[in-house]
Amino acid sequence: MGHKTLCFGFSCILFAYFIYSPVPENVEEPWKIIFLNAGIKMTSLLATLFENIGLMRYEEVFLTLESLEFTKPVSDENITVIDTNFSDIPVRLYLPKKKSEIQRPAIIFIHGGAFALGSCKKGAYDDLNRQTANKLNAVVVGIDYRLAPQHPFPAALEDCTFVVKYFLQDKVLAKYRVDAARICIAGDSSGGALATTVTQQLQNDPKLKDRIKAQALIYPGLQSVDSSLPSHREYKHGPILFREMTVKLASLYLTEDNVLPQAALRNEHMPTESRHLFKFVNWSYFLPEKYKNNHVYTEPILGKLNASYPALMDSRLSPLLASDSQLQSLPLTYILTCEHDPLRDDGLIYISRLRNVGVQVSHDHIEEGVHGAMSFTRAPMFLHLGFKIRNKYIAWLEENL
Repeated sequence: MGHKTLCFGFSCILFAYFIYSPVPENVEEPWKIIFLNAGIKMTSLLATLFENIGLMRYEEVFLTLESLEFTKPVSDENITVIDTNFSDIPVRLYLPKKKSEIQRPAIIFIHGGAFALGSCKKGAYDDLNRQTANKLNAVVVGIDYRLAPQHPFPAALEDCTFVVKYFLQDKVLAKYRVDAARICIAGDSSGGALATTVTQQLQNDPKLKDRIKAQALIYPGLQSVDSSLPSHREYKHGPILFREMTVKLASLYLTEDNVLPQAALRNEHMPTESRHLFKFVNWSYFLPEKYKNNHVYTEPILGKLNASYPALMDSRLSPLLASDSQLQSLPLTYILTCEHDPLRDDGLIYISRLRNVGVQVSHDHIEEGVHGAMSFTRAPMFLHLGFKIRNKYIAWLEENL
């Protein structure tokens, strides 16, 4: 009996350790955030255990749980939903049934998930794209790009770029009655990074330049150069997005070797020849004073990593590394950032850089916001913040597209 009591007491203490992780004072719906934190932490712990004993890979645990949220392509009275392929890349199409005398706008949405998780079929993304199509009477394309580590960099980017170029063909636009002058590329988190890179590449392609009217980026992660920005330091323990977990998952896009994420956590992952790139992500130049918060800028430590990962210096992985001349021709841009988000400063730096070269940028900053909130818009654990972010995004599209 004593052993059972001891085990029960220990279990309660362990559970309390996860449940009562501190959250920022002004975060919206703090108890929901606390329970979500607990669930994510416990899943990460379980995934680490399974990986260490050889039962299942770390990311596979998350993928298995995510698959429970996948939806079928169910049409309703307003929208026809179709799962199909553009060539061999799976996409989910949302096609309004309402007749229109004029051609429709279109949104190509790229989901997040640290390049290793996620699907446009997840319930929250399905709801988002369905509501976007319905509200704007727009065609929406969700992309199910290939995931790491089975498909490393630049597989996800290649899939997204291919789908966008395929969709931009005149015959495809005509098939879906899409107005070629009203097309937006959008994405959240790592999907925001992919959307950013695709937009940059299209604007630098003479054949496709100016074919995209707008880009919409929701709490995007835009660089892998410096892992010690102020927001990285302030929110390394979340809420929702935990630094160690995120670095481990995102590193799978480049390698399955554990050396890279360990070095990245110490900000010692960049090669010696990368110093010239720091000017593009130097937060001491680009962050508003409010967000510097008495932090002192220090460069990443160079040359510590023996292994070579050329992609770390590639602007296709870190779109913040694009030069000013590459940025100045970009289209109308919407960026939403959240205060309590490790990726907050990526978005803020990009806003500063775009505005410095004359790009028109609309910015919504959610002071009580946390990363990934838009993924929690279904029972049993939904966040009102997720609905708020979704509504802001759709309202901006409605006004500007």
